[in-house]
Amino acid sequence: MTDGPIQLLHLSSRTATLTIEADAHLFALDRALPWVLQLGDGTKVKTGSVTSVVLSLDGLEPDNEYRFSTAIGGITFRTADETALVDIRDHGARPDSKDNTTAIQSAIAAVPAGGTLRLPAGSWSSGPLFLKSDMTLLIEDGAVLQDIGTREGRRILSARHPDGRVLGTWEGVAEACFESLLNAIDCDNLTICGKGIVDGGGDRGDWWTWPKETRDGARRPRTIFLSGCRDLTMAGITVQNSPSWTIHPVLCEDVLAADLTIRNHPDTPNTDGLNPESSQNIRLIGLDISVGDDCVAIKAGKRDPRGGPDRPTRNVEIRNCLMQRGHGAVVMGSEMSQGISDVTISRCHFIGTDRGLRIKTRRGRGGSVSNISVHDCRMEDVATPIAVNAFYFCDADGRSDYVQSRAAMPVSATTPKIARIDIRNLEISGAETAAAVFYGLPESAIDSVSIDGMSIAYSADAKPAVPEMACHLPELRHAGIIAENTTFSRLTRLSPTSIHPDP
Repeated sequence: MTDGPIQLLHLSSRTATLTIEADAHLFALDRALPWVLQLGDGTKVKTGSVTSVVLSLDGLEPDNEYRFSTAIGGITFRTADETALVDIRDHGARPDSKDNTTAIQSAIAAVPAGGTLRLPAGSWSSGPLFLKSDMTLLIEDGAVLQDIGTREGRRILSARHPDGRVLGTWEGVAEACFESLLNAIDCDNLTICGKGIVDGGGDRGDWWTWPKETRDGARRPRTIFLSGCRDLTMAGITVQNSPSWTIHPVLCEDVLAADLTIRNHPDTPNTDGLNPESSQNIRLIGLDISVGDDCVAIKAGKRDPRGGPDRPTRNVEIRNCLMQRGHGAVVMGSEMSQGISDVTISRCHFIGTDRGLRIKTRRGRGGSVSNISVHDCRMEDVATPIAVNAFYFCDADGRSDYVQSRAAMPVSATTPKIARIDIRNLEISGAETAAAVFYGLPESAIDSVSIDGMSIAYSADAKPAVPEMACHLPELRHAGIIAENTTFSRLTRLSPTSIHPDP
């Protein structure tokens, strides 16, 4: 039973994830809210105080009724049933072992359908692990699953399955990659939850010294790699110190990521936070991300002779998230050749990212980005809050005349399209270059941009800078809304500084 402002996001046998006043706040509540958790018979189990919109509860028991109560309301729920609880220690895992891979993989094999694998408190070093369908991986509070980190002896995930389906990917192309710490291949009904930490071991190898290369015939691993999965949930855990992209679902359906903390050092290359690629029905709720590159990057494959993920990404909900310090908060592209559509970003808080909403593509990519909505968000100290760029200079030919020419080129299947961008009720402070920039192709204008409600305050200390990664762009400072080859369906409720740049 739900009482108004508190909603249930996810239940496992031993955890629950809730939202609290999610429609009235961004990532954080406006005060600390005490709570009480009771069993169905009224026995008090836990008490605490919550300061964020999303809260995960742990230490629950299977198939039990609980009542979560606060001064503003509560919720009653029953945890899921559980067929078995398997502890990694019963299969030989030890905190003092330098390599628990065999023991933990044995424990995974022993989990029956509907069962839970427990990683108790302690540090558990391991190489790559492979999860399976119909299981819960419970990483308990105080547990750290940490990648050994070295490349020596590490197996490689091939670019394709034996039947030809794409398996390993790198920036939208089918390529061999080193196996990640956690791998889930063609898994259904998989949950990864708890209050523990997954550490990708990025600082324990040479991964960050060759960001765009291959070594030993493979690309760098992720920390969590999910390929071809359905009904997948990640809730409550912290994921950190990644060798490259941190969490990468590709060719997945029905994914919920809630109450995750994602942390990478700001100087680590291409350590994006969460990158859904060629996937659909994705919900990212209450994430706290601070990384070395984009916080969330939505992708959909790239045109390449080697092939790659061959499906669009669509139906993505991003809400009540905090994104800090990355190159971009929510980014689409530049790999978007199969199309990205129906993305909603709401009640998010962006702090100190280079860009807020960013859409990037170029001639040669094809595909479309459409039906993108960002509303009721706050952006603080974001240099370029809105950046839409069809001249992004990626790939070896990125600065060629073909990509960068401002003359109209023939329209073909390789011409990208950007359309229907809805921007509403943004509160922006500390902007530097411009409020928003839109650089459309002359042969394929950015179509139907609607802006209704944008409050802008600029940083007084801002210095002129190029707002996007493209050739032939001037440096800007406090430049309002800049648009080339762009059609607007609405421009209303703009603050004066949105449309009148400083002299």
